[in-house]
Amino acid sequence: MNSRLKAVVVTISACFAAVVLTGAMLVRSAPPDGAYRQLAVYTDVLARIKSDYVEEPNIANVTLGALTGLLESIDPFASYLNAEQYKEYLKNHDAFRGSVGLSLSKRYGYIGVVDVVPGSPAAKAGLTTHDMIEAIKDVSTRDMPLAYADLLLHGKPGTTIELSVLTMRQPEPKKITLTRVALQYPPVTSKMLPDQIGYIEVESLVPGKAGEVAAALAELNRQDPKYLILDLRHCSTGPPEEGLILANLFLDKGLLAYLQGQRVPRRNFEADPSKPASRLPLVVITNRGTAGGAEVATAALLDNKRAEVVGERTYGDAALRRTLTMDDGSAIILSVAKYYSPGGKAIQDTAVTPSVPVAELEPVEEFDEENPPEPPARPSEDNLLKKAIEVLLQGAPPTAKTPPKAAQPTGVPREPPRMPPNIVRPK
Repeated sequence: MNSRLKAVVVTISACFAAVVLTGAMLVRSAPPDGAYRQLAVYTDVLARIKSDYVEEPNIANVTLGALTGLLESIDPFASYLNAEQYKEYLKNHDAFRGSVGLSLSKRYGYIGVVDVVPGSPAAKAGLTTHDMIEAIKDVSTRDMPLAYADLLLHGKPGTTIELSVLTMRQPEPKKITLTRVALQYPPVTSKMLPDQIGYIEVESLVPGKAGEVAAALAELNRQDPKYLILDLRHCSTGPPEEGLILANLFLDKGLLAYLQGQRVPRRNFEADPSKPASRLPLVVITNRGTAGGAEVATAALLDNKRAEVVGERTYGDAALRRTLTMDDGSAIILSVAKYYSPGGKAIQDTAVTPSVPVAELEPVEEFDEENPPEPPARPSEDNLLKKAIEVLLQGAPPTAKTPPKAAQPTGVPREPPRMPPNIVRPK
């Protein structure tokens, strides 16, 4: 080896040693919960898997699983898309208008159902909040990016998609086929109930629906109501901004909500005194399928003591999301700011807990393997509506008990085990 080559080798070796030593010093000097130390733990675990696991692992799959788990642990609505998936997402996420009507989040590493659009193919198939999609077209949703799963569910109206579904009503996975349609979001409906109670049902808060609520209020006002019920059950679609408009129909002053993130300065949303359409006594009804804009409206009305809230704890989804691209062409869709209630609670983290908690009654329904699934029939008695009327006429109970996390069929636990044992990765 000539002197020049020796010098090059020595220089490279010295640089490498310096990098290693610097990294080690950073890890040692970092606080116990510092990023460098946590990265060192991950590297150590990865090295152990590679050297000691029963067989040579696919490191790419291991890394993908780790990234997916990392995102789900902080944000159940986040997605990591590799470069190929992100290219497909950019090309097609706005191309297809056909949908099955599912709102999704991550649950236990799989795709979970936030709720379904009333009247949609998913609703007609009997799917509901907290059901889980085990596979889409025989591809396991385990570690599948949420945005990619949503992309697969969309397509041309009239085309079909096969899902393997795990429900709380039927623990064994069942395959169902849904036909994509051009979704028609249900209109806002209203009517007069006995005792001069005006009733408004809102099953979606896509842009423009708050305007429909205002029109419904105007129509009800002609009938001289003394009280109002705003039913937001299964209202899982619609942005937080529409929820702010809805809340402003009942509030003429005060903070409605605020938005804040690590790199997003706090932005307050105050009630516009020129907007409110009604000051009548109000009760809001929610259930576990209430999400997004409907939660923002509910939190605003509850924290400002404008309304009692009767029903179940809401789902927990109100954030500003952005797509962050990586150097290798991949991308992360991540919540960069959260909407907070006037009382300072992050709605995505804590959801909205009713002031008068009541579990919604639901019949136990099973999927029939030989016949197409049917949507569960509504209970003969609407116990949440009945309680809302009672609260309006008699006032809220003097003490509130700990609210149920959600309703469940009799004898069936609402929450599945930490990792559902009957979910099997499709072959």
